[in-house]
Amino acid sequence: MPATTTSDLLHLLTREPGRPRITWYGDGGERVELSGAVLENWVSKTTNLLVEEFDAGPGTRVRLDLPGHWRTLVWALATWRTGAEVVMTDRDDEPVDLVVSDRPDRWPSADPLVVVALPALARSFPGALPPRAIDAAAAVMTYGDVVGWAPATEAGASALPGVAHGALLAHAQSAFPADAGGRVLLDAGADRSADVVVRALATLSRDGSVVLASAAVAEELRNDEARRARLVGSERITDDQLG
Repeated sequence: MPATTTSDLLHLLTREPGRPRITWYGDGGERVELSGAVLENWVSKTTNLLVEEFDAGPGTRVRLDLPGHWRTLVWALATWRTGAEVVMTDRDDEPVDLVVSDRPDRWPSADPLVVVALPALARSFPGALPPRAIDAAAAVMTYGDVVGWAPATEAGASALPGVAHGALLAHAQSAFPADAGGRVLLDAGADRSADVVVRALATLSRDGSVVLASAAVAEELRNDEARRARLVGSERITDDQLG
């Protein structure tokens, strides 16, 4: 049966638990690889935080003020796993129920606020936090590896502005055609839009995997064909989308 919900998708990705699903190339030589099992673990822990701390569910709007990054994909999948809506538009005046950001100084009055440290080895956010803000690096790891309870996904509830949960995977696939089971190289981009999340979701929902390059790394690869060819070969990329 094809995946129709985020829960279905996570089950699909763990049929081959050791297979890489998200590989991240970040600034400064950072490389992070998440297998299907590891990705599900991160999503489950984050889902538990969202449900237990914020009662996230259908109708909850979660602003992800995060750049193109592997952590952004985890937070998006976890938000959808609760049945809530991901908001990643540029309009700061849109009402939301929770802000998740790597820039706490931009949200001094947000309540609730979850602050995300982007480096893979971060165990806490390196800067000052506003009062009552939750440090995701410390908090997520305290939650269970399996989703304890999450609301049932409502097909008609919003997953993205203008896109219902029941149409989310089809929306992603129509927005970004790709070969089933492929390994796709994507530019994570420097902006904070939902585009890279949707492109990655389309690939994962086709039983594929993504290699995400930060904006700086993607530009370096575009300017160094030999390095790009080596990465395509070593990562067994079947679809290079760097442009």
